[in-house]
Amino acid sequence: IDQSASHPGVERLENAVSFFKSHSFRLDDSRALAAMLVTAVVAALLVVANQVIDTITDGHLFAAWIGLWAIGFAVMALLTQPAFAAARALGKVWSDWRAANRLAAQDEKMWDLAKHDPRVMADIWAAASLSR
Repeated sequence: IDQSASHPGVERLENAVSFFKSHSFRLDDSRALAAMLVTAVVAALLVVANQVIDTITDGHLFAAWIGLWAIGFAVMALLTQPAFAAARALGKVWSDWRAANRLAAQDEKMWDLAKHDPRVMADIWAAASLSR
């Protein structure tokens, strides 16, 4: 009896997964973080400016609102590039920290294996003696 080694449904699913992996876009974490930082700063400034405008008499309210939005847009324009730089730096720190934790976990796993397998411990000792 000649039977197929693969299932057509599984092949279709694997093709769909590979298609989505190859065509998916990755959101740039630093851009998203920078946008959130700028938005938070502008929102805080607008809240403070709104509190100031509430104390102004009605005659100058329209001029105050125009000034408020001008300040908001100016702050967004001025803080965009520094926020991108800060987000990139924060993203690098985060990825370095994750890489260090991943390496530490791999080292711990290897050491645990070496404690129970004398062959692995011998390999580690041989590698350490060569590096001296």
